[in-house]
Amino acid sequence: MSVKVRPYQPADIAAMTPIWNEVVEAAQAFPQVDPLTEAEAADFFASQTLTAVAEIDGSLVGLYILHPNNVGRCAHIANASYAVSSSWRGHGVGEALVRHCLEQLSTLGFTGLQFNAVVASNTGAIHLYEKLGFTRIGVIPSGFRNGKGQLEDIIIFYHGAE
Repeated sequence: MSVKVRPYQPADIAAMTPIWNEVVEAAQAFPQVDPLTEAEAADFFASQTLTAVAEIDGSLVGLYILHPNNVGRCAHIANASYAVSSSWRGHGVGEALVRHCLEQLSTLGFTGLQFNAVVASNTGAIHLYEKLGFTRIGVIPSGFRNGKGQLEDIIIFYHGAE
């Protein structure tokens, strides 16, 4: 089983949207509250600096978005979000997506990748980011309200471009 990561194509939107929305609706990782329609997803994914998808045996199983973390004088630092279908978590899809993303940074003019809000209970993501050499910058207490209305800490991570 091999994970192939490639830039998305508009024809992928129908498969990407439910994967993205699954993470949004779980209310455990993404700050977004409302799921995207396919039309909204098409606009959203097209507006990113890079949107890429992960495939296994021709089936789309995950995706990521990459864009500037801020504007103007801070736009050389990127931000990214990753979504993996729940049925494919634990199979190396997330790692393939993050590695691909890191490989794209310099080519796209970014000098690093910053995550602003990794939810402290997202232990799988935290383990992966630390395994891949991200630096834990700090913690924002009670920075995320999960789907149960509980406040959780968020962690800021950084990785320089390769």
